[in-house]
Amino acid sequence: MQAQVVALRDVTPTVREFELRPRREGEGEGGLAGAYEPGAHLQVQVMTAQGRLQTRSYSLVGEGDGRCWRIAVKRLDDGRGGSLAMWRLAVGDRLQVSAPQNHFGLDLSAPGYLLVAGGIGITPLVLMAQRLAAHARRTGVPVKMLYGARNAEEFGYLAHLRDALGEGVTAHEGSTPIDFAAAIAALPAGGQLYTCGPVPMLEAVKRAWHAAGRPIADLRFETFGSSGRLATQSFQVCIPRHDLTLTVPADCTLLEALDAAGVQTLWDCKRGECGLCAMDVIAVDGEIDHRDVFLSEHEKQSTTRICACVSRAVGTLTLDSAYRADS
Repeated sequence: MQAQVVALRDVTPTVREFELRPRREGEGEGGLAGAYEPGAHLQVQVMTAQGRLQTRSYSLVGEGDGRCWRIAVKRLDDGRGGSLAMWRLAVGDRLQVSAPQNHFGLDLSAPGYLLVAGGIGITPLVLMAQRLAAHARRTGVPVKMLYGARNAEEFGYLAHLRDALGEGVTAHEGSTPIDFAAAIAALPAGGQLYTCGPVPMLEAVKRAWHAAGRPIADLRFETFGSSGRLATQSFQVCIPRHDLTLTVPADCTLLEALDAAGVQTLWDCKRGECGLCAMDVIAVDGEIDHRDVFLSEHEKQSTTRICACVSRAVGTLTLDSAYRADS
């Protein structure tokens, strides 16, 4: 459906909030925004400066008012252009959006909760914190939250979180590692952990959760698949089955480059979560920057597979594909 930008607000120097009013076909200017649950997101179509139409997922932030949806976008100057396209929008501009979708739902049956956010990963957790605060007042179930950011200016929504959870929110500034083990140890047996943030943080949370012997089903996470250990840059890909060598630009994913070159791939989430796009790696001349949360640590270290939707490389990769010539 079409939506109009009705308000803009910078919540940090690098994060801008967009208030969008949807307009379904046949409705006037005052269309109603559909209801949604914690963890929901919108699919948004944006046109980059290079003329590429991209679809991006942005979490819905906080409780809705029934008229508009709110999303927040972190500006990534070295990204693939989607965030910069969003930041060029002005009040009154229109864009295409989906109805709210949710793959990160909140379960209210647990005996305790720990929320962990890193940077822009705070966006889906704002409404979770608000709903859990109300749930805790009714039931007495404990709720704690860890919120990490590079510096004090980047704590967007911290005031909202403290309004909801009070002293239950702990802010961690800078690069000092967060003691996830201690926070997990304080979580009641059967408690759930919800987390969203950069891949290195998610991997640290997963390691601490596994070391604590907690059930994997009680660890729930979402990733935006845009952060890695290495700086984003172009790299080369060779695919012997297609007798093809191509360059993956810095503003393009491996999956997009393969599709543009006519190499058929499977994919679904495009967030590095489902693993459907994983491809076999034949050789690496350089280094793979795994940005997914699907492959195990062992698989990542063995460098035999790569999730094409989010992961990148420095240097040259040689990949296999599913293509087989007709006999």
